[in-house]
Amino acid sequence: MANNSNKVSVIAGGAGFIGVNLAKSLKDSGRNIVIGDNLSLGSLDNIQKYISPEFEDFYEVDLSTAIGVKHLFESCIVRFGRIDEVWHLAANSDIPAGVNNPNVDHKDTFLTTFELLQGCNEYGIKKFNFASSSAVYGDWGIHPLSENLGPLKPISNYGAMKLASEAQICAAKESFLESVCIYRFPNVVGAPATHGVILDFIRKLIQNPNQLEVLGNGSQKKSYLHVSELVDAMIYVSDLPVSSSTAEIVNIGCDDEGILVRDIAEIVVNLLSPEAKIIFGEGDKGWVGDVPKFTYDVSRLKSLGWVPKNNSHQAVNLAAQEVISNFGD
Repeated sequence: MANNSNKVSVIAGGAGFIGVNLAKSLKDSGRNIVIGDNLSLGSLDNIQKYISPEFEDFYEVDLSTAIGVKHLFESCIVRFGRIDEVWHLAANSDIPAGVNNPNVDHKDTFLTTFELLQGCNEYGIKKFNFASSSAVYGDWGIHPLSENLGPLKPISNYGAMKLASEAQICAAKESFLESVCIYRFPNVVGAPATHGVILDFIRKLIQNPNQLEVLGNGSQKKSYLHVSELVDAMIYVSDLPVSSSTAEIVNIGCDDEGILVRDIAEIVVNLLSPEAKIIFGEGDKGWVGDVPKFTYDVSRLKSLGWVPKNNSHQAVNLAAQEVISNFGD
């Protein structure tokens, strides 16, 4: 593995749910980190709680603009003298919000990618890590999702802009980047959650402890991964020696068939309000753009030497306990 002592990492979107967990792990490994975030979903409280109350290398910037990227990169160079790698997690992660307003995904998911890549080219940054998503695949039903599956036909604006970002990054790899890792996430759970089914269920039960209304009939079945394992896998893959002239694209997820939404509802109810009645809706989709079922093929990830420890049920149970414990902080 690479020696990470004194390596300088810029984390775009580092004040959000996954970003702040990644930032803490990178910092704990000996890296110098600088965080840029527009605070639309992330928060300074996350940084102070999960990284350090005294953390100073944070910049509130709009990374969908050249000016925002320039400010972040130049601030990092002034502080540490260089930038060794960029971790790009800046995005709109709320899929229904992107359905209601496609401009959100275009600006916060795709334009952040485009401008960060432009900045990497201008400042000579050669290593780029990108947080992509299972949403790029579209709806393949029960067919396992593997990295060589195609054609990719996302059914949400979020997935479309993630896929467009992947394409832009691959073009940059051919032109000026030396090392590229594209990580396709499943549903990621844990604290500090900003959205997602677990947080949604908890909020509903706090508002009404007697019943929990579920979007859809509960038959939706997906892979869930705890954020701690996601971060561990990303860093592991990023630190591997570069062995390909193309971008490294890898699914990160649990090695199972997923968990039903009805089971997630029962886990949260049992933890928070055991007497609550669960009321299901109709249909197998919770919202427009929702992929009701998917199973991740993580053979590629395992072949690289990283194996998940928890299954989807364990990840959801642990995350639900964490979110309940942190709720209202």
